[in-house]
Amino acid sequence: MQNPHELLVEIDTLKERNKILEQENNFLREQFKLAQHRQFGASSEKSPAQVDWLFNEAEAIADENPAETDAAIATGATEADATSTQKKTGRKPLPADLPRETRLIDITDVQKICSCCNGDLHKIGEEKSEQLEYIPASLKVIETLRPKYACRACEKNATATPIVIAPMPASPIPKSMATPSLLAHIIGNKYQLALPLYRQEIIFKQLNIDLNRNTMSNWIIRSADVLERLLQQLKITLLTQAAIHADETPVTVLQDEKTNHYMWVYCSGRDSPDPNSPANNIVIYDYQPSRAAACPKAFLGGYKGYLQVDGYAAYESTGATLAGCMAHARRKFIEAQKIQPKGKVGRADWAVSHIQKLYRVEALLSDKTPEEKYALRQLYALPLLTEFKAWLDKSAQQTAPKSTLGEAVAYTLRQWEKLTTYTQHGQLCIDNNRAERAVKPFVIGRKNWLFSNTASGAKASAILYSIIETAKANGLNPVKYVEHLLTEIPKRDAGDSLMDLMPWTVKLSGD
Repeated sequence: MQNPHELLVEIDTLKERNKILEQENNFLREQFKLAQHRQFGASSEKSPAQVDWLFNEAEAIADENPAETDAAIATGATEADATSTQKKTGRKPLPADLPRETRLIDITDVQKICSCCNGDLHKIGEEKSEQLEYIPASLKVIETLRPKYACRACEKNATATPIVIAPMPASPIPKSMATPSLLAHIIGNKYQLALPLYRQEIIFKQLNIDLNRNTMSNWIIRSADVLERLLQQLKITLLTQAAIHADETPVTVLQDEKTNHYMWVYCSGRDSPDPNSPANNIVIYDYQPSRAAACPKAFLGGYKGYLQVDGYAAYESTGATLAGCMAHARRKFIEAQKIQPKGKVGRADWAVSHIQKLYRVEALLSDKTPEEKYALRQLYALPLLTEFKAWLDKSAQQTAPKSTLGEAVAYTLRQWEKLTTYTQHGQLCIDNNRAERAVKPFVIGRKNWLFSNTASGAKASAILYSIIETAKANGLNPVKYVEHLLTEIPKRDAGDSLMDLMPWTVKLSGD
């Protein structure tokens, strides 16, 4: 028979074990609810309208301006023109530099006689409307003729007759029928519009051109070899920037025994030209057969600036000063929100609301210089962060560690130093969304073409995505830019400078 003291100890042990089991049970229930939400619920980062928009695009857009009738569209007028108190929603005028074909629709001579007095009607004005007509893509053959010359005297007297002929113009793929414009079109379709080569093959067949995907694939790889020279120059420039964003995403390579391959992305500057930013807008994809820490370490090569990343530990070995991603912390609190009982407000709501205050500060800084951003963050963001840190420390003592909210609090505290680094430099951002947006075109394209067949194909994709996305970030037409590069780079020797072809200095025809 146990004595009272032993019974009390056993009861306390059972209570503690029961508490742990209850926490684990609650945590598993939370994870189950989150899994259900991920599978069947709407994403918290999408507006409600986005759910149906994917499937009802035409209807959703048409419903935005229900009062805009066919007559209004024909004249370019909308209801907003008649009601000055309403927001104007009329369509933008068509570009003035587009070719125009005038079609005159007039009444008959009989109708030009007045129905009242039989007098002649005179013209008092006219109504004009514009419609946009699509002209399908066209192809043409460029036939290059090079006359050959020989010496008649040598033909009679010499054993060898020199023949003189003009050299072939420089070409990205010598002895190929592909011009820079055709290559740029194929590359743009795949890497900007996510159109797989087998679909492009179908489109060419509709134009009565037999161009199979194997040929196009070979052209893409060889075009990437040409553009790699410029990519190396972009990388050199990237590594001189004060701040770099980085992220990674998986890619499947069929003809390789390894199952895990990754496309790493490194970028600087903004998504679009910004006169207030001293940074160059650069996006570079780097294909690697693993997700190991050696990959970013090798790419960055001793870079000592700021590296903005998520919480992945591989970046710790780079030697750069790491800045965290507040969006990742916010997502964890949003997950804690989702498993709260309906209609109840809890700690997760406070955290999400407080983080939103930090983002409202950032919204006010969007058009500021780096120096102004730094000063205003010290004034407005730092007090909010101090308050947030005090709340996190208190919540860590009051929240079960093995819970969705507890994990959100613990993650934010572990990352706190990195999450607040953005206040140290005006070129840093509050989150790593710059890199996440940069990797999204690859993710969208991957859904269409699913995999790279070989490692060389994945490397070529990395080069071409880099050029396309960097062109977009600098406000260039990506297809025109690729065509220009494929025209100009083959003309230059290996040691020639390419600085005039960089996306922030290049001059494209038509710009």
